[in-house]
Amino acid sequence: MAGHSKWANIQHRKGRQDAKRGKIFTRLIKEITVAARMGGGDPGSNPRLRLAMDKAYDNNMPKDNVERAIKRGTGDLEGVNYEEIRYEGYGIGGAAVMVDCMTDNRTRTVADVRHAFTKYGGNLGTDGSVAFLFRHCGQLVFAPGTDEGKLMDAAIEAGAEDVETQEDGSIEVITGPAEFSNVRAALGKAGFRPELAEVTMKPTTENALTGDDAVRMQKLLDALEAVDDVQEVYTTAVLDETA
Repeated sequence: MAGHSKWANIQHRKGRQDAKRGKIFTRLIKEITVAARMGGGDPGSNPRLRLAMDKAYDNNMPKDNVERAIKRGTGDLEGVNYEEIRYEGYGIGGAAVMVDCMTDNRTRTVADVRHAFTKYGGNLGTDGSVAFLFRHCGQLVFAPGTDEGKLMDAAIEAGAEDVETQEDGSIEVITGPAEFSNVRAALGKAGFRPELAEVTMKPTTENALTGDDAVRMQKLLDALEAVDDVQEVYTTAVLDETA
């Protein structure tokens, strides 16, 4: 998008994630536990668990923590039962926001999410109000300067759905959710290391926000991410780097 660097936004986001490392571990443990409960403790036959484990190791989570979370999910260790809930709403300038949660207390979670929306200028919507603005897919983003031709050849051969070069020079590889792990592994073998790699809800449209609007939107996103039961926050907002 003209005037806005996707690459700068990714680096900005990574910096904020690094500052919240302890909370990331808590979220990953929840995801591993739920994945193991729903699909079993073998990552070879449970793609969701495999993804959660890969993300945990990407974030340098100790192996013992991962194994304990799996055992809680399979019932070999006592643990909390979480349910998954998705909330949808709007932020500054009509930007869509989707909030994925895992909770053992639905009443507490909706109150906390609604409070964050209301306090920082957003509105909690109804189910389906913004979900159509996002696409469930695998996303791998490579730094500007990556060899576009070689990456495209390797990605298509590995089963990627699309390769997009952004105006800032970064390159985005899109996969189906089920193909993400295989594509990532194949690109790794070909020598390509993504700066961002995840199965996500990718916005199909963007709302560019600058100045005070960008600052206000960042405050809303930070407030939602600070809610204990929130796992992921997705938005169509694209913020300038000063937010």
